[in-house]
Amino acid sequence: MCLKKKCQLNPDAHQFLIESMRTLQFSARAYHRILRLARTIADLSASDRIEPQHISESIHYRYLDRVSV
Repeated sequence: MCLKKKCQLNPDAHQFLIESMRTLQFSARAYHRILRLARTIADLSASDRIEPQHISESIHYRYLDRVSV
């Protein structure tokens, strides 16, 4: 599966993700995990594109995983 094809981002969502990655100092691996989770969240919302709220929820889960380790 090509992540770029499957994970169509709203431009605002993309900007939010980039800023969050920089602020929270997530790795490139985390970037891809966040995208995959955001795609799943968007699918559950019956959304064709990943919106900022999907990215936000995905980052929240990723951050919780990071803090609990």
